[in-house]
Amino acid sequence: MTTVDLGMTILQHNRIQLALHTLPAGTLRDGSAGQLLLLHGLGESSSSTMLPANAAEHWNGPIFGLDFSGHGASTRSIGGGYSAENLMADADVALAHLGPCTIVGRGIGAYIALLIAGARPNLVRGAVLTDGPGLAGGPTRPTSISIPVVSAALSPAHPDPWALLELSRDIRPADYAMTLLRQAIILSGMQCPVAVCARWLPPWLNAVANDPSVLRTDLGGALAEFRWHAPVTPVIR
Repeated sequence: MTTVDLGMTILQHNRIQLALHTLPAGTLRDGSAGQLLLLHGLGESSSSTMLPANAAEHWNGPIFGLDFSGHGASTRSIGGGYSAENLMADADVALAHLGPCTIVGRGIGAYIALLIAGARPNLVRGAVLTDGPGLAGGPTRPTSISIPVVSAALSPAHPDPWALLELSRDIRPADYAMTLLRQAIILSGMQCPVAVCARWLPPWLNAVANDPSVLRTDLGGALAEFRWHAPVTPVIR
């Protein structure tokens, strides 16, 4: 791990360097609500994923944003090889560095928030799933065989064209999402570990949203709910 500046820390994930940003909205908070980690949508970055002002007022703790592999200030996976599980591992690296967090995921970040909530129920103190790019996760069944090709002229670009291509084609069945939801419910010790704040519900998210243990509310309501479940680090004055 290498600190680049006061606003960004570089975390090593195998050969990928992940950018973890301390967002301005969280720098003046008193820490009474624990830590909040933002996961952006497909093709976005932490710099473009900011909490609305009326939602940020519900959170009085540090706020961080992770750039997924191939996005923002993070480096790319050479030759592609992106999947939702790769991005979940990115989030896992961030949690290992930060400790327990409440997570707000936008678009594909919402799917990753659900996956990591089930995989690390002791570290995720509430997962908030919101609308954004990549929320559908691609087709819900296998499609025709094709050979993906990315132009060499696009290779220096961010986001990585391979990430956009592979993650947009990823197949995400509803029962897979429900398995991770069940793990979060059983193992987190929280009565309601997941909140859905999305208006557009692809099959996997519709299944999650209809579970009686899932909170349906707006973003401000979800943050107000989870701030009481987030571990709080005492403030030394």
